[in-house]
Amino acid sequence: MQNLLHLSVAAAVEAGKQILEVYRQDFSVEIKSDNSPLTIADKKSHEVIKAALAPTGLPLLSEEGKQLAYDERNKWETFWLVDPLDGTKEFIKKNGEFTVNIALIKNGAPVLGVVYVPVTGVLYYGAEGIGSFSVLVNNELPLGDVEAALASAVALPANGQPAVYTIVASRSHNTPETDVFIEEKRKEHGTVELVSSGSSIKLCLVAEGKAQVYPRLAPTMEWDTAAGHAVAKFSGCAVYNYESKQEMVYNKENLLNPWFVVERLN
Repeated sequence: MQNLLHLSVAAAVEAGKQILEVYRQDFSVEIKSDNSPLTIADKKSHEVIKAALAPTGLPLLSEEGKQLAYDERNKWETFWLVDPLDGTKEFIKKNGEFTVNIALIKNGAPVLGVVYVPVTGVLYYGAEGIGSFSVLVNNELPLGDVEAALASAVALPANGQPAVYTIVASRSHNTPETDVFIEEKRKEHGTVELVSSGSSIKLCLVAEGKAQVYPRLAPTMEWDTAAGHAVAKFSGCAVYNYESKQEMVYNKENLLNPWFVVERLN
């Protein structure tokens, strides 16, 4: 697991480097068939991660890769689930709230996740048997320096519970149902504070202890959440289906996630 973690950290940081090169220039935006935006940064990040993870021999499911039929991927016990650039809308707005997401899925559950924020250099990671951590890394991180870079990582949650009950909300995808959820928490806890962010940073804010809960009562795809799910899970949070209250699962026939909630348990 340690070797796979180091490999995925190196891949995420190298992908972030490629993303920032595009971010600092003018770039064009394509619109995909599902009406979501796509840039050359998404494509470059995908190629970097694909090449970096290839030596593991494990299958790769990426938002920007070839979408495989369920009857092929349902045979996968262990595979990489990747969003090369999560928060493309935030990338286009140039607000810095986008991430590189790399997760390792085993039997439908995330066992390792890396979430990297290229603009700030903040790296979150979590793995089974290791726990969850955050660390500030250099975008120029050479592959051989991963172990040294992670030596200064801080275990999550790094913060105690906020004094005021804090809810994470989406920067670009709020819904009436989310407003109802917030109002219910307001009745339960009195004053509540709202924190907004883009991409999978939202899951990591709960993992860090900067918020108690993140309700996502709007559509997401599996690659949007898997890495953040691992970071949250191994920091002591629950990531569960809003309706069934069961833990979120991956590699479903339909890769669309159900509505879900990330909640700190301690």
